[in-house]
Amino acid sequence: MNNIFRALNDASRREILEILRLGDATAGEISDRFNMSKPSISHHLDLLRQADLVSSKKKGQFIIYSINLPALDDIINWFQLFKPEAIAEKPRIRIPLSQY
Repeated sequence: MNNIFRALNDASRREILEILRLGDATAGEISDRFNMSKPSISHHLDLLRQADLVSSKKKGQFIIYSINLPALDDIINWFQLFKPEAIAEKPRIRIPLSQY
């Protein structure tokens, strides 16, 4: 989860996810929407891939990037733990009480 939040901590990476929300794209197609170098875009894509937020597959000479929806579902499910109705439920982790 820490890698996910580190990846989401950057506005450019969040914008890349918004682009991929519309459909799969190559690094070149993504970089066309930014005013930054292609190596910088590749670096951002690599960090998103390391956080498992995007997946990639080679198609000919291109690499096609896609959003990894199960990873996003995990984030959503974690955030839902903090909704008032979820707080009333038993916690998933039990912390042992210390003996006095």
